[in-house]
Amino acid sequence: MGVEEELLLMSADGRPLPISKAVAAGAGDIDVELELTRAQVEINTPVCTTAEELNGQLRKMRSVLAVAAAEKGARLCAVAAPPAGEAEQAVTKKPRYQEMEKRYGLLAREQGVCGCHVHIDVPDPEAAVRVSNHLRPWMPTLLALTANSAIYLGADTGFASWRSIMWSRWPCSGPPPYFESAEHYEALVAMQLASGSIMDERMVYWDIRPSSHLSTVEVRISDVPLTIDETVLLATLIRALVMTALDDGGLGPKLEPEVLRAAYWLAARDGIEGNGLDVLRARPLPMSGLLGFLQRHVAPALEELGEADAVAEAVQRQLRDGNGAMKQRKVFREGDDIITLTEIKP
Repeated sequence: MGVEEELLLMSADGRPLPISKAVAAGAGDIDVELELTRAQVEINTPVCTTAEELNGQLRKMRSVLAVAAAEKGARLCAVAAPPAGEAEQAVTKKPRYQEMEKRYGLLAREQGVCGCHVHIDVPDPEAAVRVSNHLRPWMPTLLALTANSAIYLGADTGFASWRSIMWSRWPCSGPPPYFESAEHYEALVAMQLASGSIMDERMVYWDIRPSSHLSTVEVRISDVPLTIDETVLLATLIRALVMTALDDGGLGPKLEPEVLRAAYWLAARDGIEGNGLDVLRARPLPMSGLLGFLQRHVAPALEELGEADAVAEAVQRQLRDGNGAMKQRKVFREGDDIITLTEIKP
């Protein structure tokens, strides 16, 4: 497995700082990429085989990048939407991003939001699309678990994950369709390309997709989590979901699209504090209950990985202590500094 975390470069008063190129240049030998806007950077972990290894890589990479940011007068923050500043941000001066700004205008300039993408190795493209079908029912639960963008531009949005609401404006985003085969996936992507709605295959922004350049399935549902422990929990659950899907071997359950859409919306609004939807049975349930269903669904895979106890403890801690969205709201209500909450320390 491997993880990509998008992070924000912020000023002391919480405004995005467009200095990503300088910060990335000062980050030494860790894998840092520039993102769509100039206040974003992305770290890419090496391939990891255990949760412990992933934890260590993320700690090292976040720390090194935080030092590089501090040297340029910036704070590196694990937050999925800017808590202050203006909606429009400067687009990174790379040909592809400049073309995106030209084609998509304000949509591109207002996309300074940060997600977390988890790659899990799969045998082939056919396996990848089967895995996608199997994972669709669990995406709202994972979104709720990691929501970390309640405060945006000085206001409480009313949503735990405002990033996911903003991201849904792209033409090829949200839950992926149900795929009958890899050929079906390729035909739908080809249609998007031929229509001009997307520029290239890298703009397939569905929340689950076969990687365009690696033998992995990429899960893109999450806000960037506030803490490393939350990112490791997310990646471990996704890895267990992929293992469970591969063991099943079938095409996966078909879902009523409106039920899945409602589940997504509830997860984005309420996070882990409210009710979600059990999309397999189309019934409302507390998100804590849905997290329990998820753990039971992947229990054999978690046991095989030796992570069952660690995952159970991490989920309970998150339900007890809150995720990023809940902690943001608490400091916002109390008039404290969200930047201090979300800043990554060297």
